[in-house]
Amino acid sequence: MAALLVAGFVGLFSETALNIALGQLSQIFQVNATTIQWLATAYFLTLGILVPVSGILMQKFTTRQMFITAVSLTIIGTILAAAAPSFAILLAGRIIQAAGLAINLPLTQNVIFTIFPPNKRGGAMGIMGLVMLAGPALGPTLAGLILDTLSWHWIFWVTIPFLLFSLIFGLAYLPNVNEIRKVSIDGISVILSTIGFGGVVYGVSMAGEFGWTSTSVIGSIIIGAVALLTFAIRQTKMDNPMLNLKAFHYPLFVLGVVMSFITFFNMLSMLVILPMYMQMALFIAAFTTGLILLPGSLLNCILAPTIGRLFDKYGPKAVITPGTILVAIGYAIYAQFGTDTALWVIVVTHIVMMLGIGAVLASVQTNTLNSLPKQYYPDGIALTQTIQQVAGAVGIAVMVSILSAKQTSHSAAVVNEPAQAAAAGSSLVFTISLLLAVVNVVLSLFIKKPKSV
Repeated sequence: MAALLVAGFVGLFSETALNIALGQLSQIFQVNATTIQWLATAYFLTLGILVPVSGILMQKFTTRQMFITAVSLTIIGTILAAAAPSFAILLAGRIIQAAGLAINLPLTQNVIFTIFPPNKRGGAMGIMGLVMLAGPALGPTLAGLILDTLSWHWIFWVTIPFLLFSLIFGLAYLPNVNEIRKVSIDGISVILSTIGFGGVVYGVSMAGEFGWTSTSVIGSIIIGAVALLTFAIRQTKMDNPMLNLKAFHYPLFVLGVVMSFITFFNMLSMLVILPMYMQMALFIAAFTTGLILLPGSLLNCILAPTIGRLFDKYGPKAVITPGTILVAIGYAIYAQFGTDTALWVIVVTHIVMMLGIGAVLASVQTNTLNSLPKQYYPDGIALTQTIQQVAGAVGIAVMVSILSAKQTSHSAAVVNEPAQAAAAGSSLVFTISLLLAVVNVVLSLFIKKPKSV
């Protein structure tokens, strides 16, 4: 588990760490803001394309084969990115990094659900939840510190010792825990899945640049949606589908997937919008912004294993419902933020928010997968991980475009008040997130412990 979790942390850290350096990299490589954004977009796009394929790969290859491939790809991608002399090579490194993470995340969950009995999975998933939150949350803070003291290359170099530890530790201790089956990879399904998930993620990612009415954005989303529909129909008619959609026959699984989608949609967009609000409305420096968000992230990391044990002891509803209420309270306060909000209020609200997300995230995932029979674990994991990555990409694109639109309309009405425009845009985004958070509170009331557990 240590080998898998360290590699997962590095992958998720890399997902957000570079975001804080995009402005600097845009000048270094002399490319515009639209082009440099591909360093973030391509990461999400690669995850959206490769995670769905992981379900069948986990049935075809051994745990060790999958692990060695995942960590090797992450190491190669990280070294390539760290030494990149040009933007194209840096982008290639990011894509290879993301490919490693796309294998590692589902593999880690599959190992947890294979080696831990149902009554101990909450604790194990709590530790994975720590990794899933700590990586993206600490990324901007640590990257800001690195940028203040060293060059951007060190955002990558600093992770290499951790990846080497993961590889050596995994080679020494990681056994093969999954059952290998003779499954063939259906080429048409892979192509449809790639076009489907890739088209949707690409479309929404480009909406911030070209606008939601752009022909290329609408076309990409429609092509992606049609491909996904065709992919789903094909899976239901195959004897050995690439992704077994029978998992959706279980109501608790469907409920968990919807709650996960809302949680990731809200969380990943919040991790982008909140720093933007602090920098544009309150004029706080990037590194200081990271420090303000650090207490909530650290407290979440410390409490994640405890939350997992509470899940094991008291059941899902006792942990998830209070968590969704804390998230809703957090967004209700975020929505009131203006140009004169005190920093301590942001710190306290973020602590409340991250505690809520910590209680919801891993617990919902654990309960969602516990509701499935063992043979559906690889498919259920691939489905939930894919939906989470797509939710994150869609959430960031939708919320950033809403923020920009509100800023523009506010600036037209109130001249020379960029700070007020940023605050008004952020408030609108957080109000929408609040409505989604309330939906999650209601859904949490229907969660229960699966009968099979």
